[in-house]
Amino acid sequence: MQLNSLAPRTKKQKASYVGRGGKRGKTSGRGTKGQSARAGHKIRPQMRDIIKKLPKRRGHGKNRARTVRANRIAVSVVNLEALEARYVSGEGVTPASLLAKGLVRRAKGRVPQVKILGGGALSKPLAVSGCAISGSALAALTAAGGTYSR
Repeated sequence: MQLNSLAPRTKKQKASYVGRGGKRGKTSGRGTKGQSARAGHKIRPQMRDIIKKLPKRRGHGKNRARTVRANRIAVSVVNLEALEARYVSGEGVTPASLLAKGLVRRAKGRVPQVKILGGGALSKPLAVSGCAISGSALAALTAAGGTYSR
């Protein structure tokens, strides 16, 4: 056995050159003119154009967690005039009782955080607990003989 008698077991496949003359002719399988007929063509991804057209809004970018508090529960507000209309004298006012009476709605499936504001007048003594309360509402509540506990 000599080196000149050795041969590979599989034949060497010749790479097909496209667009360099030779076997294909005319456009060499590239269609007609344009960007895709040129050598080294790169078509801009369509998704990039869609992303570029979307509006860029403040608070919805890379600092989204810092600017948009997605898991924040909004505070529901109730005025004194609503308490005057729905509650009887000496009754307890809690977020759950406000929800039961239809003065507030559920926030993300839970009992909401409630703040009582001083809109309107209060003449009944009520026992408010578990709610935030404004200064004017607290003054009106204590003047009516009610109590407040956080």
